[in-house]
Order: sequence, then C-alpha cells, then structure tokens
Amino acid sequence: MITLFLDNWQTYLTGFGNTILASIIALVFSLIIGSAFAIMELLPSRLLRVIAHIYIEVFRNIPLLVVAMFFYIVVPQYVVKLDGFTAGTIGLTLYTSSFIAETVRAGILAVDPGQMEGARANGLTYWQAMRYIVLPQAYKIVIPPLGNQFINLIKNSSVLAFLAGFDLMYQAQTVASATFKTFSAYFIVGFFYLVLTLPLSYYMRYLEKKLA
Repeated sequence: MITLFLDNWQTYLTGFGNTILASIIALVFSLIIGSAFAIMELLPSRLLRVIAHIYIEVFRNIPLLVVAMFFYIVVPQYVVKLDGFTAGTIGLTLYTSSFIAETVRAGILAVDPGQMEGARANGLTYWQAMRYIVLPQAYKIVIPPLGNQFINLIKNSSVLAFLAGFDLMYQAQTVASATFKTFSAYFIVGFFYLVLTLPLSYYMRYLEKKLA
C-alpha cells in the first residue's frame, strides 16, 4: 500500500488539491446562498417565500448526482460548456445550500424576536438588523448542524469522480485501473478524506464549546 502511494503520490495529491478546492468553493457559496434563501423564507413577501421554498424543496429532494449531471450534460448543450470540475462544484454548491438554508432558517427562528424589534427600534433597517444582530446569533445556535453539513459537503465532493472532475475518487479510479490494486487505491483515498474531515469535526466541537 505504501509502495502504491509512493508510485502515484502526484496523482493522489492532484486529486487531494482538487477536492479541497471544490469543497472550499462549495462551502463558501453554499453558506452565502443558503443564508440568502433562509432569509427569503421569512420575509413578508409571499412571492419571495414561495421562490425560496421551491428552490429548497427541489434541490433537497433531487439526488446530488442528478443535479451534478444536469450541469455536466444538459447545461453545456443549451447554455454554456462546463468542465467536470465546474459542473460538479456548482451541483455540490446548490445541493448543499438547500440544506444549509433550512438549518439557518431554524437558527433565525430560534433567536428571540425581541432582538429584531430592538434593533429596528434603535434605527437599524431590516437588513442591517439581520446582518449585525440576528444572523450572528443564529449561526452560533446552529454550529453543530452546520458543521455536519460542511463535513457532508466534503464527502459529497466525491461526486466529481463521475464527471471527470479529477478529485480524489477520480484519481483513485485511475490508479486502481492502472494497477489492479483496487482495495489499496481506495484505502488511501479513505485516509485522505479522514485528513480533511476529522480536523473539521474536532474544530466544530471546539467552536461549539467556546461559544456555548
């Protein structure tokens, strides 16, 4: 197994780098998009609430692979050509954002309504109050489920392997096909995923305790 890694370390590190890059991009944008739709679900405008609800329900109830394949196969035919990495990252972002939206919405609802009322009474606009008063408290409340979503996002990034996204799983398939050492090739990939997810898991626990 060690020999296999040493013979193919550049391949694995390329996949490791692409997995990290896709995960970071998807994490940042899914948090932004998810938070935006969470707020939309709570706005007085019925139209915006319906749009947010449709978005969340659609992406929550369609398998990630189907979403990613849509951007990899359908979108290039009618809109713009996308490579596997880009299509997979977009699919991963939209899919994860729907779950984050529900998580953040629950956090906002858990914040005392008096916080918003007090902020508005002191001259803040709705958006200022949401940004500076409500959302920071909401994020603090939902740190555990958000951490779980981020860890799931990293693991779900393996969907890029089906789109020639050159991530860890794709590179493992390449090594396994070339060497016929399937178990060892995927065992090494599992170790790399642990390197990514375990520190994040422990950090989220530390952050939860620190902010408690």
